[in-house]
Amino acid sequence: MNDAMKDSLCNSCNLRPAFFARTYSGERLCRKCFSLSIESKVKATINKYKMLRFDDRIAVAVSGGKDSLSLLHILVKTEKNQLKSSIIAIIIDEGIQNYRDEALQIAISNCNELRIDYQIISFKDLYGFTLDEIISRRKKNEKQSSCAFCGVLRRKAINYGARLVKANKIATGHTLDDEVQTILLNIFHGDLSRLTKGKPVSEVVHPCFVQKIKPFCEVLERESALYAYVKNIRFQDKPCPYASEALRNDVRSMLNNMEEKHAGTKFTIFKTIEKIRPVLEQITRKKSFGECSNCGEPASLGLCKACEMLDRVS
Repeated sequence: MNDAMKDSLCNSCNLRPAFFARTYSGERLCRKCFSLSIESKVKATINKYKMLRFDDRIAVAVSGGKDSLSLLHILVKTEKNQLKSSIIAIIIDEGIQNYRDEALQIAISNCNELRIDYQIISFKDLYGFTLDEIISRRKKNEKQSSCAFCGVLRRKAINYGARLVKANKIATGHTLDDEVQTILLNIFHGDLSRLTKGKPVSEVVHPCFVQKIKPFCEVLERESALYAYVKNIRFQDKPCPYASEALRNDVRSMLNNMEEKHAGTKFTIFKTIEKIRPVLEQITRKKSFGECSNCGEPASLGLCKACEMLDRVS
């Protein structure tokens, strides 16, 4: 709490001292009202985009970080009883030395605390290599970053895990920051097709793809982190050793600077893309999916993207 917040009451309850100032809305909230505001926003987002139906079986992609664990706690609190939804955690073990072991332990601990079943999917079992081994085997002229490899392989592993536990929805902890960063990255790369795909609720373009939902897509990353602190949710705060390679870091810094100077910038970008996405969909040709000639998973070409990448390091 800074000096400007001292002796200030919460705008919501008008009873307890405020500890957080939401600059883009002008709200000043106490701990309880802040937590309730995040939970209400997630519920409103789920309803707005019609993310869940009665008796959905939800696979929550849990990394051990603040966003996925905050989402897991909120979904268990707000959805399990109301929708009678079945919730299970999917935990991916990429095989990153001195990093992933701690995240796995934290993720499992949270699942046990919430009495949630979990399924661990390892890169080593699924692909025959850990991420460390894949990165060490990359060719020197390989243009794609470690994060690009990990992202593709993680998405396939999560989808595989969701099918394994017979889930019909995958919930990911992508925050507003993640969504806006991805929007700008796709613009920088001139990738209109990916720009149209990044919806809060994915389209089901192939029977083997489990539909993805993003209940945190209108929650700022800093507020997701603060929610975890307020609710005493244990999470891994150690950064991935490969994260420094990503262009996303530069985009994140740029957006954070803009948000600091012009509060609400991230929301404006997100809402703008949501408005023009239907037009973009009309001018981009949707790919038809067949089956990967190697693994049998959905693929727009002969090999799926994951097998194509693995083929380059084999």
